[in-house]
Amino acid sequence: MTAEDHGSAFLRESVSGFRALKTQAEAALAQADDAAFFAVLDNESNSLAVLVAHLAGNALSRWTDFLTTDGEKPTRRRDAEFDLDPRLSRADLMAAWEAGWRAVFAAVEPLTASDLGRTVTIRGEPHTVMQAILRQTRHYAYHVGQVVQLAKHYRGAEWQTLSLPRAPVQHVRRG
Repeated sequence: MTAEDHGSAFLRESVSGFRALKTQAEAALAQADDAAFFAVLDNESNSLAVLVAHLAGNALSRWTDFLTTDGEKPTRRRDAEFDLDPRLSRADLMAAWEAGWRAVFAAVEPLTASDLGRTVTIRGEPHTVMQAILRQTRHYAYHVGQVVQLAKHYRGAEWQTLSLPRAPVQHVRRG
C-alpha cells in the first residue's frame, strides 16, 4: 500500500468516524426528553443542550474555511456555548448542531491524501491537516461520550442501548 493509499484510507476512516460519532450522539439525544435535554446534574456539569451548543460552535469554527483561516474564528463566542441564552429552544440548538456537522463534512470529504501534510492553524498553533483531524476526532469523541452518559442517566431503565446489550447477570450462590 502506498502513502497515497494510506492517506486516502485515513480520510475515509475519518469521515466514517465523524459520521459514527454524530449518529451515536443523535441516537442518545433522541432518548432524552426536553426536560433531560436542558437539565444539569450540578453547577459544574454541562447539560445535553450545552454539549450540543459547544460541539456545534466548535465544528463551525474549526471547519469553516478549514484550510485557509485559523480554526478559532474571531466570531465564535465559546463562553456563550456554556452559558446558554435561555430563549434558545431544543430545535434552535439542533439546527446549530446540523450546521456544525455540515461544516465538518464539507471540509473533510473533499480532502485528498496530499492535503494531509498541509499546515492549518488552530488558536494560532500550526497543525498538519492530519493532526487537526485527529484533534477534532478526540474532542468530539470525548463530548459524545458525555452526551451518551447523560442521556443514559436521564433515561434510566428505559434506555435503549446504542451498542451490544449487556449479558444477563448470573448470580452465583456462595457457600
